[in-house]
Amino acid sequence: MSHINRRKFLQSTSAAAGAATGPMIWTKDAQAQWSNTPEKGAQLRVLRWKRFVQGDEDVYMANVKKFEEKTGIKVRVDHEGWEDVRPKAAVAANVGSGPDIILSTNDDANLYPEKLVDCTDVATYLGKKYGGWYPVCEQYLKTDGNKWIGVPFGAAGNALVYRESQVKAAGFSSFPKDTAGFLQLMKALKEKGTPGGFALGNATGDGNAWTHWVVWAHGGAMVDKNNKVIINSPETIKALEYARELYATFVPGTLSWLDPNNNKAFLDGQISLTANGISVYYAAKNSQDPKVKDLVSDIQHANLPVGPAGVPTEFNLFFNQMIFKYSKYPKAAKEFIRFMMEEEQYNPWMNASIGYVCHPLKAYEKHPIWTVDPKHTPYKNAMAVMRPAGYPGRLGYASASTLADFIMVNMVAEAASGQRTPQEAAARAQQRAERYYKV
Repeated sequence: MSHINRRKFLQSTSAAAGAATGPMIWTKDAQAQWSNTPEKGAQLRVLRWKRFVQGDEDVYMANVKKFEEKTGIKVRVDHEGWEDVRPKAAVAANVGSGPDIILSTNDDANLYPEKLVDCTDVATYLGKKYGGWYPVCEQYLKTDGNKWIGVPFGAAGNALVYRESQVKAAGFSSFPKDTAGFLQLMKALKEKGTPGGFALGNATGDGNAWTHWVVWAHGGAMVDKNNKVIINSPETIKALEYARELYATFVPGTLSWLDPNNNKAFLDGQISLTANGISVYYAAKNSQDPKVKDLVSDIQHANLPVGPAGVPTEFNLFFNQMIFKYSKYPKAAKEFIRFMMEEEQYNPWMNASIGYVCHPLKAYEKHPIWTVDPKHTPYKNAMAVMRPAGYPGRLGYASASTLADFIMVNMVAEAASGQRTPQEAAARAQQRAERYYKV
């Protein structure tokens, strides 16, 4: 049933409908024209998150070098952990100095939209040329319906990463597609001494991804369509009760896990299942450790199960590219972003990172990276099915602040671990979120 729901959902959101892949395979829009002259003497500083997949950083930096050689514009790139990019971007916005371009996460741009350069021209050009942006891109970066406050870079898809042999040993010949079956699998893995585990610390990617999924899967949400906070609801309570049962199957220590911890635990053999990007598989394939290398054939991926809501309810880590108004070289910054998103650069970058970042432009849907290895395929539609952080409300300062404060993650962690009852955790989350949405 959930498989049918996922397929129908993708059809309804036109995920299967965009043109596609490698160089010149799609018909380009003749109206997609770009005219921009960077400032004389321009030099740029870029801040982005550290790679979880080495190929991402290697080819990104190779593309930076190509840009420098083609334009004569010197580019300095700094790499920071996900948890460090947000505060550094906020400081830059507040003091009015720092990197010209920042690649950050989710709806950070909505924390300070007035501090960002209007990127409508470059976003419109790229959208026309490459088959259009997925709807979630506009939800994150075109919140007023008119102006782009940044340019989408993609999303790190989040799926279930598991050891096929251990799932079979637990009595499951196929991976469950609904939340009820998934809970039974997790209990069986625990009984076999091969437990799973999900991040419950303030993990920007993995923590947010699975906690939003579990609440949405049961029909809960932080706000309604009118941005009224509704997290303290019967649906949320059901989700938290489910999370409490799920947590009982976890390996100890997940309350303090950040984004790297579940990767390490899986590769160390401490867990048999987790929610993560494709980086675990990539690390195993490229490991020099024979024991880790042996995991490659056993690693499989599955999309997150469908819950009582009846449709996919995935949260994936969205990546934006923001240009700050204090930059002396906004035209050069736009030229850099355009260059990095063009097929000549974006295609080899996708290949090198084996799809760790799912494309935001529909023209890349049929890129061969998604089919060259069937283990890549569950990540293909990450941008097409994902919901934005403030779903189903309108994104802005309140949604960005609520996410930055890890309210959803903390609520699930409190209820799952027994620190608070589901009712207490939901009530506390309601109060915390209302502080932002009532401003």
